[in-house]
Amino acid sequence: MADILIGTCGWTDPHLLKSGWYPPGTGTPEKRLRHYATRFPLVEADSPYYALPSPRTTTHWAERTPPGFRFDVKAFSLLTGHPTRPAALPPDLRTHPRNETLRTEVWNRYAEALTPLLDSGRLGTLLFQYPASLHPGPEAETFIRTARERAHDWPFAVEFRDPAWWHPDHAPRTTAFLKDLNATAVATDTPDPRHPVPVTAGLALVRFHGRSPHWRTGTKEDRFRHTYTERELEEWLPHIHTAATTATEIHLLFNNCCGDASPRAAETMRALLTRRGIPQQRTAPEETRTEP
Repeated sequence: MADILIGTCGWTDPHLLKSGWYPPGTGTPEKRLRHYATRFPLVEADSPYYALPSPRTTTHWAERTPPGFRFDVKAFSLLTGHPTRPAALPPDLRTHPRNETLRTEVWNRYAEALTPLLDSGRLGTLLFQYPASLHPGPEAETFIRTARERAHDWPFAVEFRDPAWWHPDHAPRTTAFLKDLNATAVATDTPDPRHPVPVTAGLALVRFHGRSPHWRTGTKEDRFRHTYTERELEEWLPHIHTAATTATEIHLLFNNCCGDASPRAAETMRALLTRRGIPQQRTAPEETRTEP
């Protein structure tokens, strides 16, 4: 049976900080992350999507979390084909042509920054979330395969925003493609039709984005504003149980990031799994690393 780890997409969202979920005395980045790691064994680091982190930053992340804690880290936007502002690039790369040479250099710096997490055993997976403009086909597969070849020594997860990748007519090809890459197929919970996503690697990953009616059209706050009910989360329990029979580890991440909705949903999911007798890791082990 797979280990099941539950967490949220980010731990520093401004709405979360204002919600009162963090107790008094956790007003610094260090204290917030240390507190978060007492509540959940997993978190998604989404800030690297917007700007490349430094090795110093990720070293702090490793130092402030206990052994067994995991970070799933989003790929920088340029690596997944999303629009990327020049200001998001390192200064020496801002005038560089947008080509594969630039992507290779950005990948090298991204990998260097994440090495402290890999070396400390705290990296869950890299998360390559591809835009809705990336439609199924040979050109898209080549683009993804190139990224996977760069990241051949890293755990690698793929989320498609174009639901056509998982349409029943195309799903077998998508499944075979990701299995060939040894890449995790990311399942999502959204208002779009939710097709079952197979386990394609040792890690299975589900991202719960919420079911807002403004998913495709609203602001970020509108698109992700949703309070999950127990009934909505219970729909996933059979799929999680099935995945647990073939995967070695399952990550359940909540991205309904308005106020404290995401940690509350994560706590509800944990309670539902416990009630069904499905074991999961409540928090990372108590032992913590000492700051140097």
